[in-house]
Amino acid sequence: MAEQGGGDSDADGAGRALPPHSPSGVVLQTVEMHTGGEPLRIIPRLEAAEQAAAAGLSLLSLRREVAARQDHVRRALMHEPRGHAGMYGAVVTAVRLRCPCGPVTAFVPWDGHRSGNPVRFHSVPAFAAATDLAIDVPGHGKVVVDISYGGTFYAFLSAEQLGLDVCSSRTRDLVSAASAVTEAVKKQFKLHHPESEDLAFLYGTILTDGKDAFSEEPTTNICVFADEQVDRSPTGSGVTARIALQYHKGLIQLDQTRTFRSSTTGSLFTGKAVKATRFGNYNAVIVEVSGEAFYTGTATFTVEEEDPLKHGFFFK
Repeated sequence: MAEQGGGDSDADGAGRALPPHSPSGVVLQTVEMHTGGEPLRIIPRLEAAEQAAAAGLSLLSLRREVAARQDHVRRALMHEPRGHAGMYGAVVTAVRLRCPCGPVTAFVPWDGHRSGNPVRFHSVPAFAAATDLAIDVPGHGKVVVDISYGGTFYAFLSAEQLGLDVCSSRTRDLVSAASAVTEAVKKQFKLHHPESEDLAFLYGTILTDGKDAFSEEPTTNICVFADEQVDRSPTGSGVTARIALQYHKGLIQLDQTRTFRSSTTGSLFTGKAVKATRFGNYNAVIVEVSGEAFYTGTATFTVEEEDPLKHGFFFK
């Protein structure tokens, strides 16, 4: 610590020496946030992404382009030692929010000095893809699932069908069971997306408490996605898909707000269908999802050229 009254260091630490680093190393600056406990690392600038966006590529094409040329940046920031298995990342390419599933409109309160809460977004068209689908899950037998799309596809079922309780069972048991459902659905049901086959895949399974009918009380769920990752929040795209499913089944009406609780952190999102629409051959809805987001800091990461683990690593 600097001595009190020291002449070569001021109150904001401007005089402190930084650790040495390779002059040839890459330096990446990020903004750190979380929404309902789910972490998000934002890269304000990535030149390759900006160039691809300026060339007019769709976001799916842009993602392929950056993955082919700049995937080491993703690995360095998302994987250990700088990130972890549950890390999410975003690259800023434009002020308008462009997601792989399409444009999303976001609303953030602003008091003239700083942003506030709650933040909310209006989804891409969301729809029920299949209901009451019988699936044979190894180790669990026959279960009945619904499949719905909220920017990506999820399978939905109550944890009770798997002999579990979404509120009290061990997370490890919930993750294993949900992952088994995901793999079984992938093998037994073919998905179709109205606009892009790049999006026609099952992202994960959401286990619920079974409380699908409209209620003022929160309904709890856990989202297990990708490679057995667990969302810390109630899941924005998952809430979107679940609202679309409940609307399709006649369990909620337009502008009826439901509250969704994460079984992992207890954080809350609200969701409501705000507009009926069509998406390809599907009856769909635009869903508004609302929650609280907070800054957790900023960071500067150095990727030293001589570091054998400079591009990150991942293991389970």
